[in-house]
Amino acid sequence: MKPIINDILASRYASQKMCEIWSPTGRIILERELWIAVMKAQKELGIDIPQDAIDAYEKVKNNVDLESINNREKELRHDVKSRIEEFCDLAGFEHIHKGMTSRDLTDNVEQLQILHSLKLIQEKYYSVLWSLKGKVKENSKLMLVARTHNVPAQPTTVGKRLAMFSEEMLLAFNQLDDVINSYPLRGIKGAVGTQLDQLSLLNGDKNAMKKLEDSIIKHLGFGKSLNNVGQVYPRSLDFNIVSNLYYLSSGISSLAKTIRLMAGQELCTEGFKKGQVGSSAMPHKMNTRSSERINGFHSIINGYLNMLMGISGDQWNEGDVSCSVVRRVALPGSFYAIDGQVETILTVLNEMGFYESVINKELEKYMPFVGSTAILMEAVKAGAGREEAHEAIKEHAVKVIEEMRFGDRTVNDLSKRLGEDSRIPISEEKIIDLLKEEENFIALANEQTESFVSEIENLSEKYPNRSYTPDDII
Repeated sequence: MKPIINDILASRYASQKMCEIWSPTGRIILERELWIAVMKAQKELGIDIPQDAIDAYEKVKNNVDLESINNREKELRHDVKSRIEEFCDLAGFEHIHKGMTSRDLTDNVEQLQILHSLKLIQEKYYSVLWSLKGKVKENSKLMLVARTHNVPAQPTTVGKRLAMFSEEMLLAFNQLDDVINSYPLRGIKGAVGTQLDQLSLLNGDKNAMKKLEDSIIKHLGFGKSLNNVGQVYPRSLDFNIVSNLYYLSSGISSLAKTIRLMAGQELCTEGFKKGQVGSSAMPHKMNTRSSERINGFHSIINGYLNMLMGISGDQWNEGDVSCSVVRRVALPGSFYAIDGQVETILTVLNEMGFYESVINKELEKYMPFVGSTAILMEAVKAGAGREEAHEAIKEHAVKVIEEMRFGDRTVNDLSKRLGEDSRIPISEEKIIDLLKEEENFIALANEQTESFVSEIENLSEKYPNRSYTPDDII
């Protein structure tokens, strides 16, 4: 069962794992684990902290009473102080938070939540790429009419079209790996970043201070910490993280938009399960509601990104409430949204399909038109001026299209018209033969899709968990 969180993104769309990372209870437990880790490091470095005190804190660290903590905060009007008093009363000791400021606790824990969330998204995102790889291979030979400006352009394959979005996603995925590996922790830096209080506790021993800092970095699973910070780490780091989430979201969102368009043309389905209802009023409808949801998540992440943009480069020496009130909403919200989006696209990839007969009929209908660039190149090779040939093909193509649209013509005779035009130095028969060889029009589509498939398969050793099953979201 998901932890109770008063957030529609979390309760309706995000997975249980993501909800656990950002839940109030989960966060408090992470805080308590950090306090205990600091106490252990301080004890090892000579600070007088009884072992039975550490044991007592360990024993009650999972006893989280949110109502009690909230009641304390109403009186104290300070969230961290209320959690300090609650934990100390539970343990019966007062040894946590020595030499620490609120941001030593909250910034590091929030960064830990971010790191855990990034790694969870990384695992799921590779599953998306792996699923797409399968769809690309499965449909690598299925030709369709590709569109530019949302109108018929040239032939391609379904596999190539899927690989186009997938490669954008792969670029974002590779950047995510860099972000995770280079993400720096703020560390235990004190009120203004000079580590004064901890250094005082350690009697001015700078080597001991470094050992304590290294211990916390290791405990939290980071590779490094920032050196020169104030009370808070730069909020541009948050902007950078959510920028990467937006990058991850972009390829998925574009793919979802294309699925919606193709479904509207009856070329594909995102899946429609038995018992599903598309419209309460129109029983025949099979809406692409999951793809629509994916596009909505992309807009949500964009909104949070703009919120974080507003506090980047606007730090008043410390992280004041105008900063924290934004981050409390934007950070978990961004991760709930990307998590919901990834969960949804995994569901779509598991259930989607393509209507081959409709795709073939559309290809047959538009083939003389979408083959016009090949005809143009053949005319040029036969000695025609490119611009003159382009104009001739355009004139005939537009006329045939208009006649077909107004019902004056049922048969596409573009080949005949071009063969009779002196500006096109190739015969009708050659044009017809050229158009019959449909494979000539997909050019390097197969080689390009094979390249994408190889890239994903080459990453499989690094990311072995490639069969993530999405939560059963509504």
